[in-house]
Amino acid sequence: MQALSLSPLAGVQWVRDGYALFRRQPVPMFSWALMIGLLVLVASMLVPVGPVLFIIVMPTITVVTLQSCRLIEVGQTVQPWRVVGDVRRSGKMRMLLLAGGVYVSAVFGAGVLAFLPFMGGIAEVVRGIDPDAGMAGLAALSQAMQAPLILFGIFYLIIAALFWHAPALIAWHDMGLKKALFFSGIACWRNKGAFVLYGLVWAAALLVLEVISMGLQVIGLSPQFAGFVQMPLNFAFAAVLYCSFYSTYTTVFQDRSPEAPAPVSPE
Repeated sequence: MQALSLSPLAGVQWVRDGYALFRRQPVPMFSWALMIGLLVLVASMLVPVGPVLFIIVMPTITVVTLQSCRLIEVGQTVQPWRVVGDVRRSGKMRMLLLAGGVYVSAVFGAGVLAFLPFMGGIAEVVRGIDPDAGMAGLAALSQAMQAPLILFGIFYLIIAALFWHAPALIAWHDMGLKKALFFSGIACWRNKGAFVLYGLVWAAALLVLEVISMGLQVIGLSPQFAGFVQMPLNFAFAAVLYCSFYSTYTTVFQDRSPEAPAPVSPE
């Protein structure tokens, strides 16, 4: 596999490509985003097991999303639940679930490595906070947490890069987990400028959503009703985001030819 090194402006093009894919079949991708949101809600109600299980199945969800995008690209009608069945029968589920398990373990390990050296200082600050200190106490705690959070953020960026393309490489190129992580990390490093701009564009889009939410409240809607009114827009935003993942893979690995074999085929 050869990962191309793209211009930083590719990050903007990835967002445009995601929007173009979404426009071609908005209803199936909106429904898929809605289903992912429902899974997140259910997982959040089953703390601590639910979030862990959800993260473990995330590589599988990613492959279903990418497979749906490829079907849209070649002009086929997408039925997400049928794609789920195709992935389940593909023989790749075990490796994808293993990738999810390794991801959970890696993030947990990164948290331990980032926070453990600072736990003594954090505990000392917590013990010294006066209950009546108010914002001063929160400021002291925030200062103590700053270094471990920055360190964890660095670790997490490395982990995210290793796993970003790994599900597609496992499902579509029959790679083992170690090889997929290696190629994913190399691809993300070669395109770090594009990924930075990609992240900034989505951060700006998220800020626009927040402004819309505040605007709905300014005109007199309650926060609950404003959230209800904005919910379809939020899920459409998520669907476009998911569709853009496909372009981050296909442009880097030059794997978007309609003549290419089906990415996931039942064995």
